[in-house]
Amino acid sequence: MSSAMSIGGTPLEFDQDVATLARLLDQAPLPSYILDLQGTVLFANQPGDALLGYGDQGCLGLNLESVVYPPDLDEARWLAEGLLEGRRPAYRAEHRLVDANGRCFWAAISLSLLNDRAGAPKYLWLQTADIDEQRTAALELADAEKRWSFALESAGQGVWESDLRAGRVYYSPTWKRLRGYEPDEEVDGSREAWLKRVHPLDLERVKIHILKADQLPRNVFEYRERHRNGHYIWIQSRGAPVEFDTNGRPIRFIGTDTDVTELKRSEALSQSLAKRLELALTVSHIGVFEYDVTTGGLEYDQRLREIYGYSPARALSSADFERAVHPEDLAGVLAANAELLRRKGEHSSSFRILRSDGEIRTLTSHVTYSEDEEGRPRIIGTSWDITDDVRMHEDLLAANRLAEARNAELQIAKDQIEKQALTDPLTELPNRRFLEKILGDLERDRQFQTSILHLDLDNFKEINDSAGHLAGDAVLRHAAGIVSSQVSSAQFVARSGGDEFVIVCPGKCTIEDLQQLAQNILDALSQPFNFQGQPFRLGASIGIACQNRGELKLNRLLGDSDAALYRAKAAGGGRYEVFTAELRTELEVARRTAEEVLDAIEHRRFVPFYQPIIDARTQEVVSLEALARWHHSEQGMLPPARFMKAAEDRQVLSIIDGMILEQAVADMRSWREQGVPIPSVSVNVSFNRLADEHLLCALKKLDFEPGTLSFELLESIFLDDEKDDFSANIEGIRKMGIGIDIDDFGTGHTSFLSLFRLNPRRFKIDRQLVQPIIESQEKRAVVSSIIGMGKTLGLKVVAEGVETQTHANLLRRLGCDYLQGYAFARPLPAGELLPWMREWDNNRR
Repeated sequence: MSSAMSIGGTPLEFDQDVATLARLLDQAPLPSYILDLQGTVLFANQPGDALLGYGDQGCLGLNLESVVYPPDLDEARWLAEGLLEGRRPAYRAEHRLVDANGRCFWAAISLSLLNDRAGAPKYLWLQTADIDEQRTAALELADAEKRWSFALESAGQGVWESDLRAGRVYYSPTWKRLRGYEPDEEVDGSREAWLKRVHPLDLERVKIHILKADQLPRNVFEYRERHRNGHYIWIQSRGAPVEFDTNGRPIRFIGTDTDVTELKRSEALSQSLAKRLELALTVSHIGVFEYDVTTGGLEYDQRLREIYGYSPARALSSADFERAVHPEDLAGVLAANAELLRRKGEHSSSFRILRSDGEIRTLTSHVTYSEDEEGRPRIIGTSWDITDDVRMHEDLLAANRLAEARNAELQIAKDQIEKQALTDPLTELPNRRFLEKILGDLERDRQFQTSILHLDLDNFKEINDSAGHLAGDAVLRHAAGIVSSQVSSAQFVARSGGDEFVIVCPGKCTIEDLQQLAQNILDALSQPFNFQGQPFRLGASIGIACQNRGELKLNRLLGDSDAALYRAKAAGGGRYEVFTAELRTELEVARRTAEEVLDAIEHRRFVPFYQPIIDARTQEVVSLEALARWHHSEQGMLPPARFMKAAEDRQVLSIIDGMILEQAVADMRSWREQGVPIPSVSVNVSFNRLADEHLLCALKKLDFEPGTLSFELLESIFLDDEKDDFSANIEGIRKMGIGIDIDDFGTGHTSFLSLFRLNPRRFKIDRQLVQPIIESQEKRAVVSSIIGMGKTLGLKVVAEGVETQTHANLLRRLGCDYLQGYAFARPLPAGELLPWMREWDNNRR
C-alpha cells in the first residue's frame, strides 16, 4: 500500500511507513518536510509552507538549498553530506534562511534519514523552527557588551585570554579565585579540561557557544562550572575576538567571567516571593488600587472591582470612589487622604461603602504616598472586605455580653474544646470522630432512612508528591469547600481522613437524587483552580450506599459505601458507583482469591508454562516465552486472568515475576545439561518489578548465559517522559546480557522517542491486531505498517496470537520475522516441552 503526492503533475509514491509518517506530520504544529536525497521537497505540512512564505501555493518541488542564506550554504552542505555518507547519525544546526518574500531569518534545523525496507537511504526528513527573535536578541546583547571593559578585576570579574595561534591560555588571579584556585596555581587551560568542569546539563549549550564564537562579535552566556571544592557555581562568561588572521578568522579572544551564583539565587528567591505575594492577595481577597492625584484617574484590580461591584471595563475616577463611600464615613476618609498627601506618608483606616446593588460593605484600607518618575504624586494602596469580620465581631460581642449575663464562661470553654476535638483543623469540617458520633445518634434514633456517599480524591498522592504538601493542603481545603457547597443544610459532611470525605444523608433519598448529588460534586471538582500560579484540576471517585429502614447498621453501610468507592476507583476514577448485592458477592470472591494468591506464593504454586516462538521463514524454534500459571489445589492450572488483579491489588505481582524467572533459569540450565538447543527464554516483567531497587542484585545471583534471557515489558510502561526510577535498572539489565522486548505493541502509547531510547531487541504485535487480519483489510494494513516500521528501525517483529496456518502464511508474506500462537503450540509445562520439540523438528524435516 502506498500514498501518492505530486510535483508539477508528476505523481510521487511513498512507501507505506513513510506515507504514514507524512500523514502524522500533516497534523503536527512544527514545520516539517520530506525531501528526496537531492534536497527537493516531496512533502510539506501547512506550517512548513507558511514558514517559507509559500502558504497558498505550497513549496512542493522547491530545492531547499535555494532558501539557505548564501554565507551559510557551505556549512549546511557539509553537514548534509556527513549525514548521507554515514559520518553522523543526525544533522542538527542553526542556519539563516530566506523565505519567498525575501525575509532572512535564523532557523533551527533537524535533518534525519528515512531508509527503505532494505535499509538503504531513500528520503530525508527535515524539521525546523523560527528562532530569529532569540538570535537577534543574543546579538543585540553581545553588541551592548562592547561598551564594557574586559579587565574589571576590581569589580570581581576574572579575565581570561586565549591565543589560538600560540596555543596559550591566560587566567587572571581573580578568575582563579572564583573557582577556588590559588592566584599562582597552575590551571589546565585546555578546552577538554574546562569542559570536564562544566555541569552536564549545560555541556551541550556551552559547546554550541564555542562553535559560534568566531561568528559573533561578542559571545555572552551563563553556565554552571564545578568549583575546586566540588560544588557548582554559576558563571557569566563574556568574550570577544580581538585579533584575526589574514582570512578574517579570529585567532585571539579576550573575555571576563563573573560569579553570578548569588544573583541566580536572588532571582529564584524573587520569583518565589512574587508567587507568594500573588497567592496571599488571592487567598486573602485583598484588592490593589492606584490613584493619580494630578489627573484624578483611579485604577482598581479585578479583586477590588468585585468588592465595589464595578465591571472590568468601566473607567474609574476619584468621583466614583467618593460616591461609593458611605456618606457618614466620607468626610473622615477625605481628611485622612489629605493628611496623607501633606505628610507624604501612609495610613490605615476602615470605612463603609455602598455598592451599586445597595449592599453596605465594610473595608479596611492601607494606603501610602508615592511619586512617579516625573515627580507626580500618587496614592497606592490595598483594600479588603472585612464585612464578615465586623459582623462576626459584633456577634462575638453580643455573645460575650450574654455569656457574662449568664455567668457561662466555663461552658464556652468546654464547647470550644469539644469543637476542636470534633473538627478537622485543615478543612474545618467535622472529623471522623464527629462522623462516628453522628452515625451513632442516627443509629439510636432509627427514625430516618440513611444514605452515605464516600468520596476519595483521584491522584491526590501524585499532587502531594509533585507539587508539595502546601499544594496538597490547598487541594484538600478547596475540595472541602466544593463538597460543602453542594450539600443541603440537612446533610452532613466530614473529612474522614487523608483525602477522603463522607456525606451522610438522613431521610428518604432516591437513588437518582444521590446520583445527581454525586455528579454535581464531580462536575464542580473538575473546574480548574490555581495555587501559587499553578493550575490544578481535581477528580474524585464516589461510592454510594443506601439503607432500607431497619435493615442495615450504619457502620456496615459506611463499609458498603467504601466498597462502592473502591469499585469506582478500579474503573478508572472520575465517576460514582452504587453499592449492590452483586458487588458484595464480587468483593467477597476477590477477598478469597487474594488470600489464596498469598497462600500460593508462600507454597510456591506459581509455575512457568512455555510457548515456542517460531522463525516465520525457517520454522525453527528461536525462543520460548515463559508464562505464569497458578497450580490451584482444587481448580488445577489457572491462567493469569484468574490471579493478575488480586496480585496487583496486594502488590505481589513482582514476587510472582521473580518466581517464574527463577524457575525459567533453572529449566534452561537443565535443558542445557541435556544438550537441548534452546536459544533463549523471555520472561514477562511487571512495572513494580522493573522499578525494584533490588532487581539487579537478584539477577546477579541467577546462573544464566548472557544472550539467553530476555525481559518482555508492556508497551504502556514506556511513555515519552523518561522514568528515572527504573532507567538505571534498564541499563543494568542490558549490561548483564539480558535482552529487552516490547510486549503487546500497538495497544499502548510508545512513541518513536521511546523506541529509540529503549533500543529493544524486538517487539511483539498484540494478538488483538493479529487475529482479525484474515478478514479485515484495515487490520492487515495496520500490521503491515508495524512490520515495516520494525524493518526501518532494525527491530525483529513477533506476531502473537497466530491461531491458524492461514494467519502464519499471511504474516510470513507481510515480512513478519517470528510467529507465536496456538497454530504451533499451546503453552506447555517444562516436562512436555522436550517431546514437543522433538516431534516439531521431525515434522519440520
